[in-house]
Amino acid sequence: MQAERSNASPRPKPHRGAQGNLSIRSPQSGGSSLSEADESSYDRVVDLAEYQRLSRRTAEYPREAWLAYPALGLSGEAGEVAEHAKKAIRDDDGEISDERRTAMAKELGDVLWYVAQLASELGLDLDEIAQTNLDKLLSRQRRGVLSGNGDDR
Repeated sequence: MQAERSNASPRPKPHRGAQGNLSIRSPQSGGSSLSEADESSYDRVVDLAEYQRLSRRTAEYPREAWLAYPALGLSGEAGEVAEHAKKAIRDDDGEISDERRTAMAKELGDVLWYVAQLASELGLDLDEIAQTNLDKLLSRQRRGVLSGNGDDR
């Protein structure tokens, strides 16, 4: 049985906070891929810098593996996201069911956690990483070079 694709589910929208920090707004009720229990505990804006800071409280891994552990974890979790995409193509004609969307959201949360830990270990700020990336992409868009190869286009 093929799952129906829901085009009605809202997507989180990036926005600038009071200090200009990049933040992600949680999906609002009505068709969200989050359960009501998840939604009620996520009714506020989460700033990337705040997420990075608070997520460090849960970072437990061997100090001697300060770089390898989060880098390998990131690769593994990104692989799990890719695995869901592959199975959607193979099993569901590329359609994403609500169940798969929820599973992918959880895996993307794990990706975010590892990105935050890796950035912290390297002394980098997620807000700055996000802003620099957006600046780069918008510059490429203005210059008509979004497509192509290489970092310096």
